[in-house]
Amino acid sequence: MNEETEAADSVAGIRDLRVEIDGRAIVDGVNVRVLPGRVTALVGASGSGKTTTGLALLGEYPAGARVTGEVRRPADGPVGYVPQHPAAVLNPARRVNALLDDIARPRVRHLPRRERRGAVRELVLRALSDAQLPDAEALLRRYPHQLSGGQQQRVVLAQALLLGARVIVADEPTTGQDALTKSRIIDQLASVAARGIAVVLLSHDLDVVRVLADEVLVMRAGRVVESGPVARLWAAPRHEWTRRLLDSQRAQPQDAVSGDARQPALEVRDLTAVYDRRNTVLRVPHLALHPGECLAVVGRSGSGKTTLARCLAGLHREHDGEILLDGTPLPRSLRHRGRDRLAAVQYVFQDARAAFDEHRPVLPQVARTAVRLRGAGERAATAEASATLGRLGLPEELARRRPGALSGGELQRAALARALLAHPRVLICDEITSGLDTVTRRGILDLLAALVRDRDDLALVLITHDLDTASAAHRIAVLEAGEIVEQGPSRRTLTEPRHPFTVALAETIARPGTYTRA
Repeated sequence: MNEETEAADSVAGIRDLRVEIDGRAIVDGVNVRVLPGRVTALVGASGSGKTTTGLALLGEYPAGARVTGEVRRPADGPVGYVPQHPAAVLNPARRVNALLDDIARPRVRHLPRRERRGAVRELVLRALSDAQLPDAEALLRRYPHQLSGGQQQRVVLAQALLLGARVIVADEPTTGQDALTKSRIIDQLASVAARGIAVVLLSHDLDVVRVLADEVLVMRAGRVVESGPVARLWAAPRHEWTRRLLDSQRAQPQDAVSGDARQPALEVRDLTAVYDRRNTVLRVPHLALHPGECLAVVGRSGSGKTTLARCLAGLHREHDGEILLDGTPLPRSLRHRGRDRLAAVQYVFQDARAAFDEHRPVLPQVARTAVRLRGAGERAATAEASATLGRLGLPEELARRRPGALSGGELQRAALARALLAHPRVLICDEITSGLDTVTRRGILDLLAALVRDRDDLALVLITHDLDTASAAHRIAVLEAGEIVEQGPSRRTLTEPRHPFTVALAETIARPGTYTRA
């Protein structure tokens, strides 16, 4: 097919794209053909160039970048963008209805003035429904910070749908979503493609790519190392890196640790958490975590997982009941916990980018934890930070850059290193692998498992929507609608689930064909 025919068939495209920052190519010679009604997936490790390539379709590049090559965008419609970190594009000072109404209004200007308000509301409610957001009327009254990460992601998807885009660039749209919600997102993006809209999917989630994509481009170090139809690539991958990605998809369930007669490192008793002093969002009668144990807390977006984690860390004060560290009650608020207790319970946030000061290099921000919470000297703290970052796969050359120069996955590793420098007793990881490719995710989970195994005084709470990730834990607690509906050893919970919700989650990952594209 010649260049003229390709251009006629495609709605957008990239040819020979090269993006350099400080003389280093982060995208090098990439070609992408974007066809209407088709899903083109870019997969690869964190930092492989997926997001830079996808953002090129919007005409956006990193600050100071030198760009060569050709990028052709739609002539008759915008390019919509669903980012990996939705909070970054949602105005925290405006309610959801105001954010969506602003996008919908231009689409009803042709109507008589008296009909516009109702038409705007109809468009907004339809977009929220298409984005798999139930209870839309209540959600519209909330601010972005009152939504879970998964709900924020779907609000941004609704914004893209309201734009009437000819192309939608979806950057990790299923990140932070439980398996059942992933299936609905797949259905939605497939429906978008069925209407003739081109979808460019940037994802590390190979299960989603396998079902949703028509064409796959595998990226590594800024280059496309393999491309082709999804069926061929899964059945007969040709490049070693593609084979590594596919081989790293599944984790094996952990065996439960033997009975521990020691006092729990962390214990929850009769916890009830509320928002706005009236809306109960979480009830946990009892939960115990012993030293040397990893507990995965699993549930769909909005089930209360992050609220539980924030209560444990002292970030959510509106709760009753007790949270005990080594048998001693912890103050509800972070502000009332002394330096030793702050160091003892560390939290790694889902949105690592928002957790760093964008104006300072990453390395000193990581090192600061050892200085502030353990009283370490600056030089010793910097050396320890550099070594810890290196073990997590982040070399010092990258760590000395500002956060904006690192990928989302690289920043997640930096956030984990920062927490580890406190030498915590309890480490709370909130969806920290959700933005990582399969190889990097496997490496992070193996590292966490090694930390728990080698430091018998450390306990790990792994907040996740993903049962594949949860299988790395010793025990699993399943949350649904703010209640723990099941908990038990990892292997038993995954192979012999007892609650209907757990059964539905387990079935979603047990069969390769569970995700379906209409």
